[in-house]
Amino acid sequence: MILNKILKNTLLIVATCLILSACASTKKVSDIGGQIKDDVYVGEDTVEYLASGVPDRVFFATNESVLTTRSRDTLRKQATWLRENPNISIVIEGHADERGTREYNLALGERRANAAKDYLMTYGVSADRISVISYGKERPVDSGSNPLAWSKNRRSVSVKAN
Repeated sequence: MILNKILKNTLLIVATCLILSACASTKKVSDIGGQIKDDVYVGEDTVEYLASGVPDRVFFATNESVLTTRSRDTLRKQATWLRENPNISIVIEGHADERGTREYNLALGERRANAAKDYLMTYGVSADRISVISYGKERPVDSGSNPLAWSKNRRSVSVKAN
C-alpha cells in the first residue's frame, strides 16, 4: 500500500513535469528580432540611430548600471561621432523596466545615464556637452510585461540636445 502510494506520487510528479515542459516557449531568436543574453537585450529592432551608423541606445541587466561589452562598443562609436561633431551636445536618457517603485527606477535610470556619460567622457567628450535625465519606468519602449519587454526597457538613450 505504501509502495503503491509512492508510485502514484512519482507518476504525478513526472506527469506534472512533462506538462510544464510542454508549455515552455520554443521561440527562436530570429522569431523575436533579438535575444536576451545574460539578462540584457541584444537586438536591432529597438535600436535607432543618433547619426548614420551610430546606435543611440545601450541596454542593461536587471537592477544594474554596469556597461556591457556591447554597450561600451556602442558608446565608443558615439564618442567618435561626438568628437567629430564638436558643436553638438546630447542628452542621455536613463530608463528602467516596470518593476520596482517609481523612486527606485528614477534613481536607477539616473545611474544608467551617468554610467554612459562617464564612459563617453573617458573617450574625450566634454562633460559640458552631455546632460542626463532619468525617466525611470515612465517611458517604456515596449509596454509588455515579460522578460523580453523588460530587457528592452532597461536602457539609456543618447539624443541630440535642442
